[in-house]
Amino acid sequence: MLDGRWLVRGSDGRLTAYALTSGGLLRWTETRAGGPEWTGPVFIPAPEVEDISLAQGANGYVHFFGRRLKGKGPAAFPEVVHAIQYQSGRPLTEWTGVGNPHGKGERAAHMGAPVAAVSASGTVHVFVRNAGGGVCVRREGAKGTWLPWGDMRGGGGQDGLAVGVLQSGRIEALVTGANCAMHWSQAHNDGDMERRPNLRVTPAPGSATVVETGPDRVTFYWTDLATGAVQAYRPGGWVIPLGASPAAGRHAVVRTMIDGYDCTVLAHRAVDGSVVLAACGTENEQAGVWWSLTGESSAHQPALACDARGRLVMAVIGAAGELRIARQGQEPGLVLEHAVSV
Repeated sequence: MLDGRWLVRGSDGRLTAYALTSGGLLRWTETRAGGPEWTGPVFIPAPEVEDISLAQGANGYVHFFGRRLKGKGPAAFPEVVHAIQYQSGRPLTEWTGVGNPHGKGERAAHMGAPVAAVSASGTVHVFVRNAGGGVCVRREGAKGTWLPWGDMRGGGGQDGLAVGVLQSGRIEALVTGANCAMHWSQAHNDGDMERRPNLRVTPAPGSATVVETGPDRVTFYWTDLATGAVQAYRPGGWVIPLGASPAAGRHAVVRTMIDGYDCTVLAHRAVDGSVVLAACGTENEQAGVWWSLTGESSAHQPALACDARGRLVMAVIGAAGELRIARQGQEPGLVLEHAVSV
């Protein structure tokens, strides 16, 4: 499955969903903002590109990053590649090379999967685990050229960085390290990524996600490596257990209004493949989080977004590779209509 938020809303209000397939991506797009009809799937070629992740900027542009081998034979090494979709339903640009923080050679072969974020100014940042288990970042310059790689330091990190952009434009990043989680953040929009103290927690690699839950304040959600349980954490606070069945893969999270209240909605795939959903008052997890089965199952993590009418939308990829969509109904509370295949 694609990493990152694979259900996105374009500048025209239409939702688009993406899934990996052999040799590229599949794309489904709402025919009009708010649905319910969709077009697709449309095949988007991504030859020899692996570990694809995506990020969306405030302008609606969707940026795709992946790894592709450069060169041939024993001397081949992975490089980061990048493509952009500027508008809903439109073709992607050509995949272009962004490089490898180690250049080429033996260390270059150990570069991790890329994860991206787009700041409020539109500056694209791509992060990768380096050969030493630290994190490197590369930014796109003002004229569209890529600036040199920067070393964020750290060690023992694993693939599956969680990155998030706040309304202020600041970026927060978290990655599972050796018996801890490593944390970086910017002091201001487009500033340097600064190392913060390690967190004495052990998220399962690739499970963490981040969302802004207060003015210039984030909450991380992850699966605890030892117990499989879901946890929440706000920097400077305490780890909050959220219960639920053991989770597999990255959590989906979105903020939305439910019955006039600011709520955070979470979804994840349990280890048996079933998809579970929960909502809580934003930054009020201590009051309790009640998880419920959605009746859906998936081999990949679910996705959450709000459509042009403000309704919550949950997307999963079914057993046959089909896109299944469930929208929030008219009833009070968080009630999803029956999912339909599109």
